[in-house]
Amino acid sequence: MEQLKRMAVFATVVERGSMVAAAQVLGMTASAVSQQIRKLEQDTQVSLLHRTTRKLTLTEAGAVFYKSCAQVLELAQQAEQRLAELRDAPVGELRIAAPVGFSNGMLTEALAPLLEAHPGLSLQLFFHDEPVDLVEQRIDLAIRVGRQEDSSLVARHLADWPAVLCCAPSYLARCGPISLPERLLELDWISLNGERQQFHQTFTGPGGEQQRLRLESRVGCNNILAVRSFTLAGVGVSLQPGPEIREELASGRLLALLPEWQPTPLGLYIVTPRRDALPAKVRYAIDTLRRGLSRRG
Repeated sequence: MEQLKRMAVFATVVERGSMVAAAQVLGMTASAVSQQIRKLEQDTQVSLLHRTTRKLTLTEAGAVFYKSCAQVLELAQQAEQRLAELRDAPVGELRIAAPVGFSNGMLTEALAPLLEAHPGLSLQLFFHDEPVDLVEQRIDLAIRVGRQEDSSLVARHLADWPAVLCCAPSYLARCGPISLPERLLELDWISLNGERQQFHQTFTGPGGEQQRLRLESRVGCNNILAVRSFTLAGVGVSLQPGPEIREELASGRLLALLPEWQPTPLGLYIVTPRRDALPAKVRYAIDTLRRGLSRRG
């Protein structure tokens, strides 16, 4: 690294025509610049400059070496400019991970204005209901649902979405009316998990009364769209994010159960690997998603 610094100093001396002028540009003293050139010549064992009281001229070796040094300096300047662009404007590839349910067009609607406004930005989307390693997968930001336990990540609360207890009309016709939370213990549950298991769910009713039930899945899926498909098929009941099933509720394909007893809302978070030094593309995306998704809650 020291050698690269000396090459930059040498190129600046040549471009400015003197060590005094180079020192002003580099924020160094003329003697410090002279020392860097001497060390460069000692390391290479080649004389690079002819020094007189009036001016500096390049030796033959110095002229050849300067071309390489100038290229290194130009590449360094281009790298700095590129970093400045990434810091100040949304450019480059933006990689976002999100739950599978967001593939129905919500992210399209939220992010389309960002892509339209910034032609230098490209987008890669990855849909998983299971958390992915943001660092290993080079993910810039992820949208996640529920409490975030990983303390190594930075989670920004985005919104609270209502969870809707629902089933298909055909299932309700088979199981009969449901008027109390206790009836939920008798139903066939379809849940977002990878295996048959019991889980707890709290429901808040009139006057703030709460009931915490231990429920058992009959069907477990690792994909919310699969959970929804089983629910639509009349296999059982499930909890669905309200904004994702508005059309199904409006058309009657799904029915909301126990509307006076509300499940715990689903916390929506934007997660990044770090808080500081976020590139512009991530900052702009966070602002865009905050505006686009928080309205859907």
